[in-house]
Amino acid sequence: MKWSENAWKTIQPIYNKTLKLPFIKELMNGTLNEEKFIFYIQQDALYLSDFGKVLIGIASKLTKQKHIDTFIRFAGETIVVENILHESFMNKLENKKQLIASPSCLLYTSYLLRQLAISPVEVIVAAVLPCFWIYKEVGDYILENQTKNNNPYQDWINTYAGEEFSLSVKKAIDICDELADNCTREQQLQMTNAFIMCSKFEYMFWDSAYKMEQWNI
Repeated sequence: MKWSENAWKTIQPIYNKTLKLPFIKELMNGTLNEEKFIFYIQQDALYLSDFGKVLIGIASKLTKQKHIDTFIRFAGETIVVENILHESFMNKLENKKQLIASPSCLLYTSYLLRQLAISPVEVIVAAVLPCFWIYKEVGDYILENQTKNNNPYQDWINTYAGEEFSLSVKKAIDICDELADNCTREQQLQMTNAFIMCSKFEYMFWDSAYKMEQWNI
């Protein structure tokens, strides 16, 4: 069994719970409060700023040129596409105040940056994989199950359920499997633990957006 197949099995309960989140359900049927979605977009913009740095950092640690090129493309093309979506929704805001990362957003990005600083490259590659893979699966799920026409969030849905993003996800999974094939069982376990942790962060990120999570002190 490939590392990725085993890793996905381990996070299946997390993924199933993610699909039941009010944020995902209401996004799917088009009833999600716009203020909550804008909060999510704002937090995602902050997340992507650090995520892009992590992707470039991964590229600098990889040894195969094809892997380096792939992660450089991830840091460029994928983030450009998402930023276009962000602009389309952020333009609806009359006042664009200084954004502050929510506790869940800061926890997620801090974990990724820490892994980039201290962990072997295969571990940090596994850590960023949920951001690709879970988004694709959630996008596909929403696209297959939505019933409402003229969903105000259709652009977001189409981006993550689209063929271009699907190809990027496949490349990310393939690189993880290739790296895992050259690892010891202990190293593969470290990869899986990072994958599990960031899958939890994905759940927390959407949940915190629905709650419009704030710092209470």
